[in-house]
Amino acid sequence: MFRNVFILLALASLVLASSDVADAQSRTDRRFRISGIAVSAADGAPLSQARVSITEIKSPSNVQSVITREDGRFEFIRLRGGKYSLQGARRGFITGAYNQHEQFSTAIVAGAEVDSEHLVLRLVPDAALIGTVSDEAGEPVRTAQVRLYRETHGAGMTRIIPSRGDETDDRGSFEFAPLDPGNYFVSVTATPWYAIHRPRSGGQDGDSLSADDRALDVAYATTYYGDVTDADESTPIPIRGGDRIKIVIHLNPVPALHLIFHAADPEHGAASLVLQKRVFDSVEQLSSQAVQQLSPGVFELTGIPAGRYGVRVLAGGRAYGEATDMDLSRDGQELDTSAGQAMSKVKITVPDRIHLPLQLAIAMQDSQRRVVAYKSVQDSGEVTFDNVEPGHYTILAGASNKAYSVVSIASKQGTTSGHTLNVPAGASLDVTVTLAGGELEVEGYVSHGGKPVAGAMVVLIPKDPEANRELFRRDQSDLDGSFTLHSVIPGTYSITAIQDGWDLEWSKPGVIGAYAKRGQTLTVPPNAGGTVHVALPVEVKAR
Repeated sequence: MFRNVFILLALASLVLASSDVADAQSRTDRRFRISGIAVSAADGAPLSQARVSITEIKSPSNVQSVITREDGRFEFIRLRGGKYSLQGARRGFITGAYNQHEQFSTAIVAGAEVDSEHLVLRLVPDAALIGTVSDEAGEPVRTAQVRLYRETHGAGMTRIIPSRGDETDDRGSFEFAPLDPGNYFVSVTATPWYAIHRPRSGGQDGDSLSADDRALDVAYATTYYGDVTDADESTPIPIRGGDRIKIVIHLNPVPALHLIFHAADPEHGAASLVLQKRVFDSVEQLSSQAVQQLSPGVFELTGIPAGRYGVRVLAGGRAYGEATDMDLSRDGQELDTSAGQAMSKVKITVPDRIHLPLQLAIAMQDSQRRVVAYKSVQDSGEVTFDNVEPGHYTILAGASNKAYSVVSIASKQGTTSGHTLNVPAGASLDVTVTLAGGELEVEGYVSHGGKPVAGAMVVLIPKDPEANRELFRRDQSDLDGSFTLHSVIPGTYSITAIQDGWDLEWSKPGVIGAYAKRGQTLTVPPNAGGTVHVALPVEVKAR
């Protein structure tokens, strides 16, 4: 009897074990579906004949694509569990990912507890900006250089930066397309076709120029939409998806200036005057103008409209003087820049180059957070920047697949912690930087009231954010609320999640500080083993 009992128990054990294996196999083999509808972000209309693609996050080579039906619907079946990026494309629309913001988007999670079958993929219609440039007689201006600027919030601050350029055709026309929605600005630089800029040939009183010469000695100041010559007064052009906006910009001639300047090193012979102008949040160099030598070390520059410029002399391949703002308003004005501060040279060495990525680059960022110099590091581990203006700079380092932070800077004067370098006038600096690499990933979940939140902006905020801007990390939460912050450098942080925070000026200490105080404190140790998991869900904060 007992023998029969043991046999029955053994059989039951085998049955249970087989059942467990079958359940595990069933879970492994379980397949999921990603489906939804593609619509226009402008009016919600379904989009037929759109190409919708999914890419498995962990296996990027696994890509599937379908074409939407007449009702805009798409479907991917028999998918294994995991995360997938979802992207749509259609003629006449901007190619975009699901719930995309900047370079971030929400990944679709194919899993038992996530609804991946009622997705709405919104594609933004193409927009176009079309314009013409005319002169004082209403005639088209040919070969005018037109620049488009866009308002961006990508770096956690509102900036207006160059976007692209075009040249007017024989009808004075230009076009920028396709364009994403946003606020844009336009500038035009041109030269009157009839302009003649005869040099004074030694005179500064204008007697050497005839009345006809002076009438034709004119220039066009850089003109912005709204027909103004000051970038800060230009009219913004708001563009929405599907817009086709037409504008006209009128140019009016102004008397051209003749500027006299002195080369700091006349033995080099020919010299030129470099003029820079601040345009929104960048500095642009004016195109070359005619320069004639009047006497040894003395030169005349012609064809310049009056205005405020940053001025520097360039002679013998060397720049002299800071590009300091000068008000150039008087014809014949003499600009003696020989006493200006000389430019500097900075050589930066990265030790242990053999252990660093081949595509490592070093950048110098000025006090206005503009990258003024950028170069790839040579095989020797060195990079040299010539003609550096005196000032304080932040030294940045990075590669395409990994972030770095400058921990310390060493020179003959000693070693300083951090990434700030002071460049004196006329110096030739030779410094060595020590880098810390972003080896770690930080993973967690965003929630609200105990439920996962998709599409939230997750921000990892370093201690002293003003001095450590390069340590910020961001991500967008996926369909199940999960996020992954890549290439994190060890240190102490606050982590927060913000709903609809993509146009927030989060990089400003006064803005992000309020979120940092309410965020979770997170310490990322150097020996974390590759991945740090945030213990508690990050509660999303409203704007």
